[in-house]
Amino acid sequence: MSHDHDLPPGVNSLPTAATSVAFTEGPACDHQGRVFFTDIVNNRILVLEPGAKHYQVFRSPSGRANGLLLDSQGRLLACEGNEFCPNDGNRRITRTDLSTGVVEILTDRYEGKRYNAPNDIAACSNGQLFFTDPCYYDRSTMELDHDSVYRIDPDGQVTRVLTQPAIQRPNGIALSPDERTLYLVDSCPIADGARKIWAFDLSPAGELTHQRLVFDFAPGRGGDGMCVDAAGTLYIAAGVGQARSPHETTRFLPGVYVVRPDGTLLGRIPVTEDVITNCTWGGADLKTLYITAGKTLFQVRVEVPGWVVHRR
Repeated sequence: MSHDHDLPPGVNSLPTAATSVAFTEGPACDHQGRVFFTDIVNNRILVLEPGAKHYQVFRSPSGRANGLLLDSQGRLLACEGNEFCPNDGNRRITRTDLSTGVVEILTDRYEGKRYNAPNDIAACSNGQLFFTDPCYYDRSTMELDHDSVYRIDPDGQVTRVLTQPAIQRPNGIALSPDERTLYLVDSCPIADGARKIWAFDLSPAGELTHQRLVFDFAPGRGGDGMCVDAAGTLYIAAGVGQARSPHETTRFLPGVYVVRPDGTLLGRIPVTEDVITNCTWGGADLKTLYITAGKTLFQVRVEVPGWVVHRR
């Protein structure tokens, strides 16, 4: 029901969430076809085996893991965040060797201070990693006084590459197939907050220049996670089915928005769950798009294959 006059007598408003039983995020699919995704509320990483109808628990607790990604060598990167329960958020980036199960901590501090809540990550074929570190929940837990994007070099050195005022609150992050462009979701859910998708030129040394706007979701809910297909088209999880506030409207309904690098909106893949979060590529031909939203992992077939660094 979309209008108040559709409600039955005695019911004066639409239902709102009282609690969550799951909050799926950060899907990543390995070369074997396993889909890893996170359930932040329940503090675990889940895995769906090829052909299976039900997930299994891969790791619990997960350190409040959010975004996941396979690096160029097929190792599982995890942004261990700080959402929902800050007492057990690890606030770090880890890498898991899926063949041995060995977990490495890549970084857990910047200039001696804990990260806010690492959210999403992108990986280059040369070993460079870029991750976002916003704070969307309890900002009193912040040890850093900024929401930023960082680069981890192959030797382990960490460099802050983006921060305020160039961006407001960085979220999803992805690379173009030629690894010459870095895309960033800047989604700040406050009055007049950014709802933008930015593009930056990326040099071989990992430097970002030539910031430019690709798409603006304002005044709707901004983007969350995203991925890029082999043709360079962006697939952005965004939108909301019920306005959260006067400054976060239903201008864009929940779905995966398909956008060219020049900002042309090609369309929306609708998703029935209201809290859409992220997407990734899988399948033997990389033509299966996996989408996390609310309590559900969705899948849809597409014509153009996706791009992922571990299967380039």
